[in-house]
Amino acid sequence: MSQTKALKVRVTLFCILVGMVLALVAVVTDHWAVLSPHMEQHNTTCEAAHFGLWRICITRIVVDASRDRTCGHLILSGEKNCSYFRHFNPGESSEIFEFTTQKEYSISAAAIAIFSLGFIIVGTICALLSFRKKRDYLLRPASMFYAFAGLCILVSVEVMRQSVKRMIDSEDTVWIEYYYSWSFACACTAFILLFLGGIALLLFSLPRMPQNPWESCMDAEPEH
Repeated sequence: MSQTKALKVRVTLFCILVGMVLALVAVVTDHWAVLSPHMEQHNTTCEAAHFGLWRICITRIVVDASRDRTCGHLILSGEKNCSYFRHFNPGESSEIFEFTTQKEYSISAAAIAIFSLGFIIVGTICALLSFRKKRDYLLRPASMFYAFAGLCILVSVEVMRQSVKRMIDSEDTVWIEYYYSWSFACACTAFILLFLGGIALLLFSLPRMPQNPWESCMDAEPEH
């Protein structure tokens, strides 16, 4: 592999590494979406919530409804009550989420995210083994695993988006407004870096194309 191509591979792997970190942060944190009710009365108690793939946190805080009609921006203040989803931890209580959102959405999003982390681990193993002499060919399967991981993150993001939409549309909750938070942004950025990084790594790791029409890929001179 030439020095120019090796530099491109290193830069691409660094971008993929950033995507891996962001994917891990998105999976383990619970700030994918913030939900808040619409308040009409003065000095009412706001019951906002934020949740991720594994648990939901509800925050109750008294706000002045004359100034603010929503309280999603106050989610970082107040006392939080966090619990894991009941289908992940039967001992915890999360009835609101259980009844107002299909359990399959939450399980599917979490399972697909785990698949993404699995692809990342296998791709990283291939990438590390490729650093050995004459094993550059392992970069190709590594690139595909990274691209698959990015696609899994994208599917998990879409499943979570549908979950939030169904929760807002449900008549059993007080939450009627929402916005996506920083964990969701980490997941979207991870998809971009992993998928595009995987495609770029695949292109950079391919052998040099023949320069003459009578050559084949096997006949072309190896790179130095």
